[in-house]
Amino acid sequence: MKPSRRCLGLIAASVIAWSTASMPVAATETTVFRFADQGDALSMDPHSLNESLQLSVTRNIYEPLVERDKKLGLVPGLATKWTQVQPTVWRFELRRNVKFHDGAPFTADDVVFTMARAAGEGSDMKSYTNDIAEVRKVDDYTVEMVTKQPFPILPDVLTLVYIMNKQWCVENKAERAVDRRKGIENTASFKANGTGPFRLKSRDPGVRTTMVRNGNYWAPVESNIEEVVFTPIGNDATRVAALLSGEIDMMQPVPIQDVARLAQNPALKIVQGPELRTIFLGMDQARDELLYSSVKGKNPFKDKRVRQAFYQAIDIESIKTRIMRNAALPTGLMMGAGNKGFVPELNKRLPYDPDGARKLMTEAGYPNGFEVKMNCPNDRYVNDGEICQAVAGMLARIGVKINLEAESKSTYFPKILSRNTSFYMLGWTPGTMDAHNPLNALMATPDPKGRGQFNLGSYSNPKLDELTAQIARETDPTKRQEMITEAFRIHQDDIGHLPLHQQALAWGMRKNVQLVQLADNFNFLKWVVLK
Repeated sequence: MKPSRRCLGLIAASVIAWSTASMPVAATETTVFRFADQGDALSMDPHSLNESLQLSVTRNIYEPLVERDKKLGLVPGLATKWTQVQPTVWRFELRRNVKFHDGAPFTADDVVFTMARAAGEGSDMKSYTNDIAEVRKVDDYTVEMVTKQPFPILPDVLTLVYIMNKQWCVENKAERAVDRRKGIENTASFKANGTGPFRLKSRDPGVRTTMVRNGNYWAPVESNIEEVVFTPIGNDATRVAALLSGEIDMMQPVPIQDVARLAQNPALKIVQGPELRTIFLGMDQARDELLYSSVKGKNPFKDKRVRQAFYQAIDIESIKTRIMRNAALPTGLMMGAGNKGFVPELNKRLPYDPDGARKLMTEAGYPNGFEVKMNCPNDRYVNDGEICQAVAGMLARIGVKINLEAESKSTYFPKILSRNTSFYMLGWTPGTMDAHNPLNALMATPDPKGRGQFNLGSYSNPKLDELTAQIARETDPTKRQEMITEAFRIHQDDIGHLPLHQQALAWGMRKNVQLVQLADNFNFLKWVVLK
């Protein structure tokens, strides 16, 4: 392989930017790009799971109305222009001469259908649609979206709502989104028909997903790859071995303990950068009695003293240094730096204080602690299983016995998304790069329309709900930031969740791979070049 100069990804304005190499020459034979992740995309349905790996994979097949560029800025996608024609009405002019992979033309009917599907039964994307009251067709290439109140960040919200073909969904009985919570599948789980630069060739869940170039794509593509093979490899050592042997061209994440070693290999390169994702722990604060606890007749997590005790029993510096090997930034907020609205003055954690935590537990009526089950993935976030094991050990010091249930995300997500949990881990990257997203999706009181859809412990504070609604419509930057700060302070004072850290990105690849690494951890194949 001919080595290429180092290519480091471009990411958001607040983080490190890298330069890319020159445009590729046309390939003379089939160029195959093979990459691996520790987990699989659980479905090809772009509305079935609001999870960044799945959205990253399916993003190469499907497209939104509004795109993000190499600096995470907004650019035209399937919409060429958007205008706020009234305080609550946005008009989108659609791109003409775009075809789905089956040859069907892209029109306004597909947008109207998609927005209803994303907001409908089974969809995991409701938190992106809950501020929209109506989507109407003006003509074949114009749609209007009416919001419930002025909603200036609507274009940002739409970047993760991928457009599906109405006719294809009807013919394949896929009008509703695949419901991961209920285990309901349909054709969209295994087949796909998007407008993106790559077409789905084959899908073997948990084993291999193959994509090929869309020869009728509407835009120029920088990539010279013609076929893509994505393979989930859960075992860290096996994934590293596959990269070293040349079986794959790129992998993520690189195990933290292997970063330095692989960086010294002359055939490889490591691309690193901060990630916008925050890892946190959540607790069931809604049920009168926890599903999985030794405490009967009441819910200890409804007591702020218990939540605070859990918080202050966690030695975050030990997790940072021993488990994450300093590839993590401890946080006191549910949103990290790099997102619009971040409040640095609030990004302070409560001190690690096991003695104080034991005192709080005694004051709350649990001097001897209690048992509770903790749900945790072991193939989704960096060292997720190890972090949960460490937390269990730390909580044991204040008398809490954690019955840890760590499992693959394929079974983990359906379980916790149906709120079948008492204590859980989750990671969150704001899809809009804006504070309204975690407030609306993670912290607001859940409702059937999509607000609080990922507030899996049902934390609730009416004042925070009110502020979240005001933040959505406020256009004055100063007033909006004041509201964001107040909302985050309320959640922080309530100890609504237990934030842990922002993890770092580490992608490993062959020297001949040129790509763009984004802080949201999306991998756009249209920017991948094999030299």
